[in-house]
Amino acid sequence: MIPQYKTILYATDLTSNATTAFRHAVGIARCHNARIHLLHVMPEMEPAVLNYVSTVMGEDKLADFELEHKQEVSETIRQQLQAFAEEELADHPEDLARIAAIEIHHGHAVGLILEISDRIEADLVVLGSHGKGALKYTFLGSVAEKVLRKSRRPVLVVPLDHPHD
Repeated sequence: MIPQYKTILYATDLTSNATTAFRHAVGIARCHNARIHLLHVMPEMEPAVLNYVSTVMGEDKLADFELEHKQEVSETIRQQLQAFAEEELADHPEDLARIAAIEIHHGHAVGLILEISDRIEADLVVLGSHGKGALKYTFLGSVAEKVLRKSRRPVLVVPLDHPHD
């Protein structure tokens, strides 16, 4: 049976060249009359930095500050993603209706991409991949490579260093 893509998860790191992967997600959504969920995962603060700030501010003040600002930053990023989609789709505003949701989360990108793709029952995960050299991939891997390896769902990885519009 030929796959039908009805729900697409587009995960973005918000870099300037991430539009290439978004355009692929929109193109596939048009062909299949699919809905797109936009996702951005904000990394948690490094433990060493968190310990230092906690020592300087005090643990209670840091917890209050972190909670207050996480929500503020999440809302700002949500608005940026909405503006990004509106700008990218300015010539085809009807495609804005394809955007089912915009989600911002804090944590480990790979785990959250996999978790959310399962929760929304994504038929396809679309994300970009930055070329960072063989050495970095050997030791660290990339989010795209780890999602590709661990996902039980189809994944489209779009190279971002050489956009193909």
